[in-house]
Amino acid sequence: MSKGCRLCALTLALMVAFGVPVYGWDNLGHMTVAATAYRRLTPTKRDRVDALLKLNPDRPNWLKLIPPGTPPEDQRMMVFMIAATWPDRIKSDSHYSDDGTENGNRPDGASSRLNIGYPDLLRHKYWHFVDEPFTQDGTKLAPVPTPNALTQIAAFRAVLASNKPDALKSYDLSWLLHLVGDVHQPLHGAARFGKTQRDGDAGGNLVQVCAPTCGVRLHAFWDDILGTSDSPADALVVANALPPAPAQLADVMDTAKWIDESFQSAQQNVYVTPIGLGKGPFNITPAYRGAALALARKRVALAGARLANILNNELK
Repeated sequence: MSKGCRLCALTLALMVAFGVPVYGWDNLGHMTVAATAYRRLTPTKRDRVDALLKLNPDRPNWLKLIPPGTPPEDQRMMVFMIAATWPDRIKSDSHYSDDGTENGNRPDGASSRLNIGYPDLLRHKYWHFVDEPFTQDGTKLAPVPTPNALTQIAAFRAVLASNKPDALKSYDLSWLLHLVGDVHQPLHGAARFGKTQRDGDAGGNLVQVCAPTCGVRLHAFWDDILGTSDSPADALVVANALPPAPAQLADVMDTAKWIDESFQSAQQNVYVTPIGLGKGPFNITPAYRGAALALARKRVALAGARLANILNNELK
């Protein structure tokens, strides 16, 4: 075994031993979704989301990320964009803690279904994805754990459309901005089961690629495909270059259909050559990278359009 492959194997072993992070796009991707959505909001809904996000306790830290001299209207949009990254930011916030097993990625216990607002200091990592199982070699599949992104998007939409207190709506809005982006990332809607991974690959987190450096998780490759910047200004540049979301698809408001799109994309666009069976490492080709970027841009644009439709039509 080469030195590089030994390093990949060691990295994978450590990931299995200590658990793996599950993100959906990078911060730049989530901010791009939110920027696309904000531009589609009616003036009334912009005012409403601005008021709700003022109640998020992390807002002072968001303001520090906005470039000095940004016009007030753009500041409001950037706050909305940064809010979409909040459920990932709390993963590194010491005030919050994991719950559940597998490093907090599996829902176990009554705490997994909490929706009490900001007093809840659990990270709820399992809310970020739906690991719909599939196999390419006939391996037995496992059921999908709940709650997950599908159940939580439904719960948050119901609260935002209700007469519940604004403090709870603020919490649920902050999560919804993020989860709509998450479920449009193909590896947040699928997990591959195989003879060497009978418990699944955790949405590509247990598959190694060389892109070009080895030791990269397949999931992370897709998360980062749009870029890794934490700047809302950079996200606006990406948003400005997105392809328009087809109106017919943007009007689909069934979350289960969004997740099925990601599930199908995972099988048709993610787990294809050069990604073979097993754990890898697999060498990412220019053709694969180019196709991944094109798909990611389409999925992010669609997520933004659908998020705007939810807020325009359902938020009270």
